[in-house]
Amino acid sequence: MPDDHDDQAHRTQPVDIRLSRRVLAVIGSVLLLAAATVLANRVLPGWAYPVCGVVTAAALIAVARFSGLRLTSIGLGKHTLGRAAAIGLVGAGLVGLVFAVALAVPGLRTFFEDGRVGTPGIGQLLWLALLRIPLGTVLLEEVAFRGVLPALLGAGERWRWTPILGAATLFGLWHLLPSLALIRNAAVNATVGGLPLPLISVLAMVAAAGAGVFLYWWRHWGKGVLAPALLHCATNSGGLIIAWWVVSHP
Repeated sequence: MPDDHDDQAHRTQPVDIRLSRRVLAVIGSVLLLAAATVLANRVLPGWAYPVCGVVTAAALIAVARFSGLRLTSIGLGKHTLGRAAAIGLVGAGLVGLVFAVALAVPGLRTFFEDGRVGTPGIGQLLWLALLRIPLGTVLLEEVAFRGVLPALLGAGERWRWTPILGAATLFGLWHLLPSLALIRNAAVNATVGGLPLPLISVLAMVAAAGAGVFLYWWRHWGKGVLAPALLHCATNSGGLIIAWWVVSHP
């Protein structure tokens, strides 16, 4: 198969060439992600957000292939697709259960009172939940932080803390710009609203890094990035829909 041939050819290359390619790929990936987060959060119009996500994810896959990684190594192998989908749907179901419990308990509903949601119409809500979040956020983040970066840093079939923590740290830093708007969430404001915004931002990035470790564990269990992608999408898109409903029906 072409994938196996590529991997065999990669193994025959001198070690220094392979290492150089891997280092260049890591640097290139980080620069791509830095450019993408600035473009998506500060430069591009809203409609271009998912386009930026898809293009950046494709570029990261190309970088990974340039470094010699197989698609299986970055969680995109075909033979584990069914398992990844099953584990991902289990995760999505658990997220739905947690959301249902939170809605049923009045004291927990404040978690969904998020000023960032606003009051979009049905069409705008569907655009956000079905296109902007899945393509602009979930696709890019799962390919980057649960697929390409851990593999480039040395993750494999076995659990290896160093590359996993490295990718999770980068995932935390990735949330720098979004963390600056967190204070608009009622639950966050009630909990840490008295703290300086830089400290709130740091805490948010640490929490994101922790979530990155958990999502990689889900990918490790599901043997593909589709597993955490489905869980991630259920969390973000599902959370948005519920937050919209709570704000619209006080």
